[in-house]
Amino acid sequence: MHRKPAKYLVLIDAAGEMLARLFDAERRQVADFDASSEEVAVMISGLTPNSGAAEPEWDAALAGHSFAERELAQVFALDV
Repeated sequence: MHRKPAKYLVLIDAAGEMLARLFDAERRQVADFDASSEEVAVMISGLTPNSGAAEPEWDAALAGHSFAERELAQVFALDV
């Protein structure tokens, strides 16, 4: 089965650990991993993040995170 490509990369604090979470265009999670990995640096090179993920469209995707964590998150729209 073919998976949809990742559209968003969210860097978010999770209980003191920075996570990188990948989501498709419908904001369904594709993957998550340590935000300090080299792959994250490559993916966001040259991109400017949107500030925060507190908007209602992120409610379901980031339900496990507090509002404060979501406000401080960095959301990158990836080139697909």
